[in-house]
Amino acid sequence: MKQKPALSFWQIWNMCFGFLGIQFGFALQNANVSRIFQTLGAEIEHLPILWVAAPVTGLVVQPIIGYMSDRTWGRLGRRRPYFLVGAIFASAALFVMPNSPALWVAAGMLWIMDASINISMEPFRAFVGDNLPEKQRTKGFAMQSFFIGIGAVVASALPWMMDNWFGVSNMAPEGQIPDTVKLSFYFGGAVFLLAVCWTVFTSREYSPEELAEFDREERPDRVVATRRRPAAFFWNTGLIAVVTGALFLFWIVASDLDKQLYILAVGAMAFGLIVWANAWLQGRGRTDNGLCHIVTDLFDMPKVMRQLAVVQFFAWFALFAMWIYGTAAVTSHHYGTLDTSSELYNDGANWVGVLFGAYNGFAALAAIAIPMLANRFGCRWTHLINLCLGGAGLLSFFFITDPKMLLIPMIGVGIAWASILSLPYALLSNALPPDKMGIYMGIFNFFIVIPQLLAAAVLGLLLRELFEGRAIFGLVIGGTLMVVAGLVTLMVDRDAEPHLASGGQPQES
Repeated sequence: MKQKPALSFWQIWNMCFGFLGIQFGFALQNANVSRIFQTLGAEIEHLPILWVAAPVTGLVVQPIIGYMSDRTWGRLGRRRPYFLVGAIFASAALFVMPNSPALWVAAGMLWIMDASINISMEPFRAFVGDNLPEKQRTKGFAMQSFFIGIGAVVASALPWMMDNWFGVSNMAPEGQIPDTVKLSFYFGGAVFLLAVCWTVFTSREYSPEELAEFDREERPDRVVATRRRPAAFFWNTGLIAVVTGALFLFWIVASDLDKQLYILAVGAMAFGLIVWANAWLQGRGRTDNGLCHIVTDLFDMPKVMRQLAVVQFFAWFALFAMWIYGTAAVTSHHYGTLDTSSELYNDGANWVGVLFGAYNGFAALAAIAIPMLANRFGCRWTHLINLCLGGAGLLSFFFITDPKMLLIPMIGVGIAWASILSLPYALLSNALPPDKMGIYMGIFNFFIVIPQLLAAAVLGLLLRELFEGRAIFGLVIGGTLMVVAGLVTLMVDRDAEPHLASGGQPQES
């Protein structure tokens, strides 16, 4: 028996550095895709449906990549081949996206870009669980949050810097993307690939056999048992999902409801069909495949994972509301314009990039302090406080009138963002068996994606019907739900706290 050795600061730095590049891709996407869509002719109420590509892609790609990476072992190890392949395709997509000649092309490129980013990103979460002992995992996930913050600070503000520091034109003819955005995407594509390559070629991985031995030493009492549910259970579950989705779809069509609600109806039916496919395969004894493993593990999630799913649901609904409506809210509520071709709109859109960069900068700073706070107060209470600060920040957008003052609430948003990217994973990773770290991290992504799909389906409808289409109320809704996410964090079992001492207080993490 042997214990997994603690890694040095620089070893953790190297293994997390690739997230700098991944966040360049996500930050450029989050801060600029709505702007690109609006420039190419999208209406504000249609933004959520155009954004649906991103969460749907993550929903499909992440569990598949997690399952595959759990079963990969070769010259580049277990997770690193996926880092590299995803980075190559994501970088190419970043070069193409701002040159989209039409709205449908931009929507398609968002789909490709997000799929590629997810291929790189999903194994990074499992990478920390694989390489670090329990007492260092909070530190490892916080280091990822640090690089996410640093990468997003630069990437989100790139169009503003291109305009104000380098004199690149921030204006373009109607229907065309400004050069500030194009050059930002080109730079981001290069950084993405280089940062991921740094991690790939400076880090090592433990073999599956070594990980199994480490786990026996760290958790000698762990019992991993997969409940063998009968095929009838899956047939019945699939039937419920298909019938519910079909009835909802009929109601949407018959009542002429918002077409964005199709996302929920079709999603329910698609889930039912997948569960049916698993039942059919199980009935024929063909269970050793990715589909059956993913569906079975989904229904057999550890208790802590189910509890954290509720926290993730509310937190990521709030984040998606901010990403979708951040630009539209600030340009309309604080700059007073809806004209996407005007100089005032483009100034406001650039300032949103700065604000997004700012909250990520505050997140990078918060990531340094989070392990110490979690050590002192525990992950659950630390997450509660952080999410409440983020919710208060989003709510304050409604009351602040001076755009420059919006930097203040971004402090709270940044703290919440750093916490969302680290503490749930620190709580989760200790509850997962090492041979399923990848697949469970992929399944955990469902509870990031499902709230985003729900937001894409209902936010536009809610704003139009209840708030006269005013985008600022998207941020109000987001702020409220982030506070709710913080409160339900206390539902998570206390035993999930990393490395509990005999006296019951969290030790150094």
